[in-house]
Amino acid sequence: MTTASPIRIVLADDQTLVRAAFAMLIASAGDMSVVGEAATGREAVAQARETGADLVVMDIRMPDLDGIEATRLIAADEELSGVKVLVLTTYDTDEHVVEALRAGASGFLVKDTRPAELLDAIRVVAAGEALLSPGPTARLIARVLRAPAPESQGEHGFVAAGALEALSARERQVLALVGRGLNNSEIAEALDLSPLTAKTHVSRIMGKLAVHGRAQLVIAAYESGLVTPGSPA
Repeated sequence: MTTASPIRIVLADDQTLVRAAFAMLIASAGDMSVVGEAATGREAVAQARETGADLVVMDIRMPDLDGIEATRLIAADEELSGVKVLVLTTYDTDEHVVEALRAGASGFLVKDTRPAELLDAIRVVAAGEALLSPGPTARLIARVLRAPAPESQGEHGFVAAGALEALSARERQVLALVGRGLNNSEIAEALDLSPLTAKTHVSRIMGKLAVHGRAQLVIAAYESGLVTPGSPA
């Protein structure tokens, strides 16, 4: 039996039956609970604020305010800085997923994922990690992002112009590995570092690039050209 507080979850989906199914699944787990439900993006933001949720399971397509804009509002609100967002989509090729990751989501899942995988995903995201499967994520980003030419980097992309210049050579190596889907332990092993040192590098890179999570670092790695479509995972 766990002694930790249950993960507090808001379910945001405009389909009542989908919310009910997810709520039943979450109720079967001993380490999480549903503290709110929302049928629109605006309701999701309000529920995140009112319930003190740890995580919002957010459908991308909802009325009133879609999941992307709702995620953006949550990420921009200092009072909700501890709230993570896990977005749900019908297809893993949904181009809106990239916009959700840019907006501040910590990862994404397709709606037909297996129940155990959804519960594991909630735990991963609630713990502060990004849920980004290297294969699907790389294919998705490759479809949406154009590899920018050096002279145009930052003009329209996620990374501010010249931001990469603030990174050390080691930090660029770490960012490239984050972009390929490696976690801190795998980065530490690849670069012969301690896990704590790898974690420190990741945190510093987030600060220098002004991004709010690991998922956004993946976008930054692609848009900056450090990782390109076809790069080995």
